[in-house]
Amino acid sequence: MITISLCMIVKDEAEVLGRCLESVGEAADEIIIVDTGSTDQTKEIAKMYTEHVFDYRWEDDFSAARNYALSRGNMEYLMWLDADDVLPESSRKKLLELKAAFPAGIDVVMMPYAVAFDEQGKSTFTYYRERIVKNNGRFWFEGRVHEVIPPAGNIFYAEIPVEHRKIGGGSPDRNLRIYEKM
Repeated sequence: MITISLCMIVKDEAEVLGRCLESVGEAADEIIIVDTGSTDQTKEIAKMYTEHVFDYRWEDDFSAARNYALSRGNMEYLMWLDADDVLPESSRKKLLELKAAFPAGIDVVMMPYAVAFDEQGKSTFTYYRERIVKNNGRFWFEGRVHEVIPPAGNIFYAEIPVEHRKIGGGSPDRNLRIYEKM
């Protein structure tokens, strides 16, 4: 069975972080939380799930923060989630099954990312994201905004949906500010 470090960046996510971490459950062998400047109870909530809570000075660069989180992971594979992401129960079970029967030589696991939902909660827009990568120093995020890990090597598509269940509006000017700074 492979081991997975869940590596997350967070800021003021007290409302959703516990929900996210509960949804992952025992699928993560290690949880790395990198806080980029929370002023709410985010860090206290994170410490209820892991002793691996780190501070990182926000520099208007999502990749830099995410890469710091990845660098702290110690397991064979690294997985990332946002605090407002959720693994439905069926996805958690499938992830545990994948860990137990992981195909040899896989570098990147692509998983569906459900980001929009209808009134009944059914996904209306889903696309694949690089979600789990081998912890070999080869895979890093690129891009200050809308960051990605460029998939390379042996890529495996797993039908294990992650749901983006945002609460609230977020910061409407954040990305524009980063682009203007660039």
